[in-house]
Amino acid sequence: MTDRNHDSLNNSYNSNEKMTKNDIRFRENLYRLIVSQLFYDGYQHVAVGLSAAIQANPPCPPSNRLLNIVKNALQNEQLNLSDSKEDFELKKMTNGEYDSSTGLDFDYESDKNPTSPDASQYETCYVTSHKAPCRTAAFDPQGTVIATGSVDASIKILDIERMLAKSALLHDQISSSDQTGQLSAENHPVIRTLYDHADEITTLAFHPYEPILASGSRDYTVKFFEYAKPSTKKAFKTIQESEQVRCISFHPNGDWLLVSTQHPTLRLYRVETSQCFVSSNPSDQHKLPVTSVEWSPNARVFATSSKDGSIKIWDSVSNKCINTFADAHGHQEVCSVQFSKNSKYLISSGKDSVVRLWELSTARCLIAYTGAGSAGKQEKRTQAIFNHTEDYIFYPDEKTTTLCCWDSRNAERQKLLALGHNGVVKSIVHSPNFPQFITCSDDFRARFWSKKAALGE
Repeated sequence: MTDRNHDSLNNSYNSNEKMTKNDIRFRENLYRLIVSQLFYDGYQHVAVGLSAAIQANPPCPPSNRLLNIVKNALQNEQLNLSDSKEDFELKKMTNGEYDSSTGLDFDYESDKNPTSPDASQYETCYVTSHKAPCRTAAFDPQGTVIATGSVDASIKILDIERMLAKSALLHDQISSSDQTGQLSAENHPVIRTLYDHADEITTLAFHPYEPILASGSRDYTVKFFEYAKPSTKKAFKTIQESEQVRCISFHPNGDWLLVSTQHPTLRLYRVETSQCFVSSNPSDQHKLPVTSVEWSPNARVFATSSKDGSIKIWDSVSNKCINTFADAHGHQEVCSVQFSKNSKYLISSGKDSVVRLWELSTARCLIAYTGAGSAGKQEKRTQAIFNHTEDYIFYPDEKTTTLCCWDSRNAERQKLLALGHNGVVKSIVHSPNFPQFITCSDDFRARFWSKKAALGE
């Protein structure tokens, strides 16, 4: 802006009434929206310059909200709608395109304050031990039970309500209700231990609707357990594979199961019949073993990551690859992928210790979350995850055994959380509904974490 224009703008302000606090606030919001739109559209240098000029605090996340506001305002203006803004907001809500409870959405939000705790506000509520390294875990869809799997070939089912109850007792310095220092069997958090594999449990997944747990193992099998039955010890169904099983993921309707093994070819099984399907195009497959598989919540696509450094997006109807993000993590192995609740975004982690957020509609990386791995190169595979509201992204730092946490919208780093493990954290899973997560480590232990109780609770 030239000095003449700047003076002219100042004069126009002076010729009018003084700007109110609301006017100032609206202008600040406008500039933040502009910065967010510039970031979203790929004009990083311009966005950084404007952000510095307006001293944006907190940092502005990439967002397409300004474009949507202008687009809809122009459409409403053309239609001469008197209540255009109210109609637009109502339309968004009734069409299900935008709902603040559904998590992350850069199309309709720019600045949004987190409504959930960051990682530093969690505490360990319960610790369970296996006889060998603990490598995997899963929450059921309701967030009521957790399964953990170990190199010792066992699977434990833990009741979350009982773990929280035991934690509350310990806070009150009471060991047990019968004063013996032991929990009675009917109150013990471990409600079931399943033994039917002959080797390490590598992956676990709960059925979306039925009380069924699926497990994959190095013993070349996928097994299905009716875990809610007290008498259950063995699987009621087994899929025999030709390689060690690495990852599994249920279709949102529960009828299909994705399976990855040591072989790069991805399998799709119909659960009822165990019939196996693979892509008809061999070039669709990864070049090295798949490290993570996940269905999108809307079931239209699924995603895979691989040791070959790529991420692939697959059409769920044709079972064919429709997009590939090559060298997604700087020629390093990609360790995990997870969809956002609205299926618009995907986060990935890699052995470059960077977490990336991808927009599927444009096939581009919107945000890179950096700062982890500063103490040393990452050697083991671990996951990046959303918390239950998608306000934050959690990622275990291998060398320091701490939990890194970022604001998912602006990549601002939060306080670290010491995880208390004496070995590498190999798995982290967050509850789908509550401020709770579980960590699994090579120290043989799984730790259940929950939001710290407020004083007086």
